[in-house]
Amino acid sequence: MYELGNDYKFPSPKSATNEGIVAVGGDLNPLRILEAYKNGIFPWFNDDENLIWWSPDPRMVLFPEKIKLSKSFRSFLKKKEYRVSFNENFESVIESCSNIKRVGQKGTWITSGLKKSFNKLHEMGHAHSVEVWYQNVIIGGLYGLDLGNVFCGESMFSTKPNASKVALYFLCQELKSNNYKFIDCQVPSEHLRSLGAEEISRNSFLEKLVNQSI
Repeated sequence: MYELGNDYKFPSPKSATNEGIVAVGGDLNPLRILEAYKNGIFPWFNDDENLIWWSPDPRMVLFPEKIKLSKSFRSFLKKKEYRVSFNENFESVIESCSNIKRVGQKGTWITSGLKKSFNKLHEMGHAHSVEVWYQNVIIGGLYGLDLGNVFCGESMFSTKPNASKVALYFLCQELKSNNYKFIDCQVPSEHLRSLGAEEISRNSFLEKLVNQSI
């Protein structure tokens, strides 16, 4: 297993194990995280584990123009019950994502160290959030890393019906209008699949990832 050193270099993601592990170790320095994502690699681990860096095959992505909207959700959008903003409260969004209870999951991979690094990446202009508000309270949202023409979605949360879907819908509209290629959803989930996400091979993902404008 490749162990990272003090520099920010990563081995080729094509060298990943069958499970998708590229390397272990290193740290969560924002520059290391940025270098990892630019190479199709991301950290995913529990608080009590060593750092593990992944590049799974296949990879789940969502092309903004392919987002699926049910008839009932379209009707909900027309009501305009929620207000949507971008980057108004990044710290609150990532904190809420780390605290949300998820079925079949113990704890969270959004550790205190990861939150600190992503808050710094936000200050640097590389990480962004979408907030969904109801009566001046954030009731949903998402955050991720911006590579210039690819958005790497990290996590989303919702405390009221449809809030995370609203965040994703408005993100897709924003990305589509700015000619982004796709949203990197990292690992498969039925929820994302129902919204139009699809799996592509690692090779195809890496080919599409090249020439980021970051």
